[in-house]
This record gives sequence, C-alpha cells and structure tokens, in this order.
Amino acid sequence: MDYKKLYEEWLDNPYFDDKTKAELKAIAEDENEIKERFYMDLEFGTAGLRGVIGAGTNRMNIYVVRKTTQGLANYIESVGAKGKGVAIAHDSRRMSPEFAKEAALCLAANGIKAYIFESLRPTPELSYAVRKLGCVAGINITASHNPPEYNGYKVYWEDGAQIIPPHDSGIMDEVKKVTDYSNVKTMDEKEAIKAGVYEVIGKEIDDAYMEELKSQVLHMDAISKMAGELKIVYSPLHGTGNIPVRRVLKELGFDNVYVVKEQELPDGEFPTVSYPNPEAEEAFELGLKLAKEVDADIVLATDPDADRLGVRVKDSRTGEYHTLTGNMSGCLLAEYEISQKKELQGLPDDGALIKTIVTTNMANAIARHYDIRLIEVLTGFKYIGQQILGFEKNKRGTYLFGFEESYGCLIGTYARDKDAIVATMALCEAAAYYKTQGKTLWDAMIDMYEKYGYYKDDIQSVTLKGIEGLAKIQSILDTLRKEPPTEIGGYQVVSARDYKRDTITDLETGEVTPTGLPSSNVLYYDLTDDAWVCVRPSGTEPKVKFYYGIKGTSLSDADEKSQALGKAVLEMVDKML
Repeated sequence: MDYKKLYEEWLDNPYFDDKTKAELKAIAEDENEIKERFYMDLEFGTAGLRGVIGAGTNRMNIYVVRKTTQGLANYIESVGAKGKGVAIAHDSRRMSPEFAKEAALCLAANGIKAYIFESLRPTPELSYAVRKLGCVAGINITASHNPPEYNGYKVYWEDGAQIIPPHDSGIMDEVKKVTDYSNVKTMDEKEAIKAGVYEVIGKEIDDAYMEELKSQVLHMDAISKMAGELKIVYSPLHGTGNIPVRRVLKELGFDNVYVVKEQELPDGEFPTVSYPNPEAEEAFELGLKLAKEVDADIVLATDPDADRLGVRVKDSRTGEYHTLTGNMSGCLLAEYEISQKKELQGLPDDGALIKTIVTTNMANAIARHYDIRLIEVLTGFKYIGQQILGFEKNKRGTYLFGFEESYGCLIGTYARDKDAIVATMALCEAAAYYKTQGKTLWDAMIDMYEKYGYYKDDIQSVTLKGIEGLAKIQSILDTLRKEPPTEIGGYQVVSARDYKRDTITDLETGEVTPTGLPSSNVLYYDLTDDAWVCVRPSGTEPKVKFYYGIKGTSLSDADEKSQALGKAVLEMVDKML
C-alpha cells in the first residue's frame, strides 16, 4: 500500500482515535509531511525502534507500539516461550509511561505476563530485571539522548542484552505480518491484573540491583578513607539516573554529592538543553558552574535512560576541568578495573577486554600490557553482551571489562547493557583510590598516556535527513566501496575492512581475509602509525558517522594530528556529496 492510501486508511478506520485523526487532518495539504509519516514503517536499528512522536506508520505512537508488541508476542509464541514473561521499563520522555502500559496490555492480552515498573527506571536495571525475573524478553521505552520530540522502543532477549540475530529479524518479520492494526490485541488493566498477566514491579528489583552494583567495588578501603574528602557534582539531565545514582553513592559513603538542581527532576522536555546528550558541552554548563562553586573533584552527567555517563575531571594544578571522552573514561575504568583485579586476586588465563570496532586503539594497548585477550565487536553494546553470553555457554572466557566510545561500559555481568550507574560508582571509587596516592583522575589519565601513548579519537557526523538523505548516505558508502582510498590525511591505508562483504583487504599484498563478524554496512581503514578511520551510518539517526583515531607523542601533538585527520575526512566526504 502506498503512503497516500495508508494515510487515508488511518483517517477512515474507526480503530484510530479522534486525536490521531485530527493531527493527520491538519497535514492534509502538506504532501511531504504525509509522505514522511507513511512512506515506511519504523524499522529496528542498533537500538530497536526510534522515531519522532506523532501519527503515522513512520512515527512513534500507541498504534505502532501495539503493532510492534503484537509482533513480539507472536515471535515469543513461535519460539515456545509464552510462559516466561516480559519485563518493561520506561524513561522520562513524552508518552513513555503510556507506551510502556500499551506494550504491557498487548502482551497480557496475548497470554504473556508483563512485569512493568511502577515508574521510570534506568536501562541497565531493565536489563538486570529480565535476568532476575527469568523473562524471555524485555521492553524499554526510551530514545536515550535524542531531542524531546523522539521516543523509542528497545527490545531485550532473555540474557538481558538487546536483541541480535536471529531474534531481531525474527521479531521484525512478525511485526511486518501485522498489517491490520485493528487485529492487534489489548485488554483492560484491571482484568489483566486479575488474570495474573500484569504485575507492577519496583522496590524488590531496585534493592537487588543495588546489591549487584555494590558487589563490584574493589577498594572499599579507599572509599572509606577518602569519600569524605571527595566532592562530586552530578546531573541526571532530567532522566532516570537521579535516584539510583544518589542511592548507590550514599550507601557506599560518598556524602559530598551535589546534584544540579535545574536538571534533577524528570522532564521529557529537557528544558535546560537542546538535547540531553552527555557528550555535548551544553549538558555540562550548569554542572561545571556548580563544580566551580563547591570546588568539585569530578563532574558527572547521565543521559535520560542512564546507560551512558559523561565525565569532567579537575586538574589540581590548573583548576581546569578536563573533558573525558567515552574512549578516555572507558580506558581509565578499564585500566583501574583490570590492574586492581590483577593486584587483588590475579587475572584469569582466559580474561578478556571487549570493545567495539570504533573504540580507541588504546584498549588494544591495555590488553597487550596485561596479556589478556582483546575482542572487537560491531558497534552496539548488544554485541558485547553476546560475547558474555558466549563465555557462559562455552564455559570459556572471563569478562573483565567492556566498553564503547559513546560513553558506555559495563562492570560485572549482572546486566548485559551499558550501565552509567555502575560507571558512576566505579569512577568515584577510582577517584577515591587515586586520591590515596595523592593523584586525581586527570593525573591517572596522564599516567596512562605516558604508559601507552597519547591516543586521541574523535567523530564527525554528517546529518542527511529525509528520503533524499538516506539515498545520499548509501551513495557515500557505495562510492567508498567502489573506489577505496589508499591514503587519508597523509596516512597510508594499510588494510581496508568491509563488514558488509566480510572482507579485510591487505593493500600491500592484496590478500583478502574474513572479518569474522556479522554482516554490517560499515567500512574501516587501518592506517599507518596506529591511526584509523571508520565509516558507519547511524542506526538511530539520519546520519553517517566518520570515526577516526591517531596516536600522538603529547597532548598537543595528539590534538594537532586528530584535527588534521578530521579535516581530511570531511574533505573526502565533501567530494562525494
């Protein structure tokens, strides 16, 4: 059915409510808007569904949520797992509670028990709840750090990780089969509770999750000694992190926690920022102001669903607060966790550090230093979760740490998604530990640079919206495949990886070997001098992303080399647009 017919169908079908129809009637004269809303169904990317809230098949609304949930229910039934139940959480965004409830009632109507959190909860706690309750799946209503007009729908499988093949395609196939919205099942909440297929959860899971977090602490001695001297500024960015972050820090003894009041309470409009991304400078403006007032050691901000943590640390010599990128904070935590595990209990022979392909090469250097296995996976934390599951199934491999460049990491295996709550706890613990040595976290970062090299990694994004934008993004990838570069920014291309074709081509010898990873529309170039460039379309936004990294001899040298390579990458892209 073409988009115009779908539009008319939504207007004419009595199944759709009057508010939805009024919204659609208001765009009757806007051909492009009708097309944008109906030319396709929202599709799963690296993080499930994600889209602008509004009426239409290509928008986030209760009908798309119901349809997706019906598809999920059909898939669960097809694999014989109806008896296991599904855990459901949501964040602070517009319509998040409503979407969560619609999903729960659809599952309940299909005879699948829904465990729905009483109020907003962080993503990692949902991952934990799936495992704790023995569910077959989980649903999290969130659009992470996207602007306020967005919402999303993440699906988890029974191991607590976001869905991967074959479940992702299996679920989407079932969703596509649901063509008549009025055939989607739902039921009354009171009836669902009475039937025992709708259960509200909260405190019991919260308490168990907290205990799991605290069990990851390595140096309670350092916390006990230094917690009173450490000053921490924290912002939940109007999201889900406020209560769990404050609780875990308080229970461990960190008393000097200053919360950014303007960003403390949940608010789906995110009034203090243009979009609630802890990678953005604006997210830290209020936190840094407070940090200077109280002379804080560390400034932290979690994104709305609290799976990613942004970090600023004080340089005691200058009083300046330095930004730690996701690569920097990830390496800092990797070094701390692995070095202290080695010191306290020794490292297992099968220990592994896991990172994504677009994460810094400093991780490779850390793995070499500690003589542990480095595993590279595709972008998306679910692939790190997949590796942990593989360790469990094969009874070979010990997870030591895993992280990705976009501020996401996981300590422990109680959950299978990145966890900003545990990252907050661990960074504060590390700050206390280094403080016992007379060092700040920034000092520890410099020590790492001196030890491993001044690695610097960055990203350039080109936003190309709409139907035309998608075509341009694909054109860029096609051009690079047909005419792979031999040189980028003065660096020679040593090898070219094509994850869609599963090939690694050695440019000197012409030898072709497999990547060994699942098919993905990603290109990666290994360059001379430990530099690299990776091209990847975003799975959640209308962007093509260019990741790159270099190794310098000092902070200033690394900055210069990074800027030069970033400029060269953009110039290469401009020629293709």
